[in-house]
Amino acid sequence: MNINATLLAQTIMFALFVWFCMKFVWAPIMAALDARKKQIADGLADAERAKQDLELAAKRSAEILREAKEKAGEIIGNSEKRASEMVEEAKSQARVEGDRIIAGAKAEIEQEVFRAKEQLRTQVSAIALAGAGKILGREIDAKAHNDLLDKLVAEI
Repeated sequence: MNINATLLAQTIMFALFVWFCMKFVWAPIMAALDARKKQIADGLADAERAKQDLELAAKRSAEILREAKEKAGEIIGNSEKRASEMVEEAKSQARVEGDRIIAGAKAEIEQEVFRAKEQLRTQVSAIALAGAGKILGREIDAKAHNDLLDKLVAEI
């Protein structure tokens, strides 16, 4: 065989192979490569969007957490204020109740003092009448001398 004929045959076979590849193989390979390229680009774009969404969600969650802390602080402040008000209100009610009890006790003491004074006056007047009756040697009629007794009680 001649080297030129072999070289010519190999060139023709190579040209047929290239034509066959261009006609039947190249188009599907290029379509697959384009599809893969598009899929990779879409995946990268989705990853970038997901990264931005994640950053946005992190910022939003931080904002919500900050708002929750502020609201919790506000609620705690309000509850402390209300507790203080309740304590002050209880103190005020206790003072009022104490004053009422003290006033009642003072009124009761005054009544007891008045009763004791009246009882003492009655006893003093009875002793005075008994003493006067013994001194005079006769018994003084309390009904007859009621005015005299009233003056005596008023003086005592």
